[in-house]
Amino acid sequence: MSEAPAPESLVALERRDDGVAVVTLQNPKVNALSSAVLRALKDVADQLIADPPGAVVVTGGDRVFAAGADISEFAGPDEARETGGLFLEALNAVAAIPRATIAAVAGFALGGGCELALACDFRVASAKARFGQPEILLGIIPGGGGTQRLARLVGPARAKDLILTGRQVGAADALAMGLADRVVEPEALMDEALGWASELARGAVVAHGLAKAAIDEGLEGSLDAGLRLEQERFVEVFRTDDARIGVASFLEHGPGKATFTGR
Repeated sequence: MSEAPAPESLVALERRDDGVAVVTLQNPKVNALSSAVLRALKDVADQLIADPPGAVVVTGGDRVFAAGADISEFAGPDEARETGGLFLEALNAVAAIPRATIAAVAGFALGGGCELALACDFRVASAKARFGQPEILLGIIPGGGGTQRLARLVGPARAKDLILTGRQVGAADALAMGLADRVVEPEALMDEALGWASELARGAVVAHGLAKAAIDEGLEGSLDAGLRLEQERFVEVFRTDDARIGVASFLEHGPGKATFTGR
């Protein structure tokens, strides 16, 4: 009998020289999001919140992103409350990373796997990727943010279609409905995701975090509240070195010439 992977090895974190952090799920064979994986994912996300990189890529490897929750852990309402709580904590932590996050989706992103991709800011999909919220086929509903993040991303009607039927969509359909942002051939997936992340990591990353927070938090309330929140973040960003560098560079050299420090 093979030993279960140690919790710390279930989710790997690599910080690259170009400022990109790569988060890799490592729970063979299909990266099931077990309780142990979710705890490890939250720990990694908390590290990236405390010490942000330039940008983040989340991947499950070159064959599968994540095929969903560990169904063997499903039982009654008490267990559902615990499992749902772990999903909420882990995926909220991923969403709270104050930098751009890109899900590199190879193969299946189903159930909790789709919800993890939804917790990221962007999704790059392999042409062979498949997305879905198939919980209804078990007689249950999504419990990791699927009813909320999916509806906000693709609209309530499309979200209800996917959730109420449990059907899967391929990469082309995901791109058409806004569930995926880019689709590439399987062999180009990580190069595309890492290249995009590296480009973002060279930018004004503190401003990225402030803009991301303004968008995400603003969507939770009224337009008026969102506009007021934007004003607060707008003032805050002028306290950064990058704002001073960017404005000075524009006045001297024109747009797009600044070299930011990330502070």
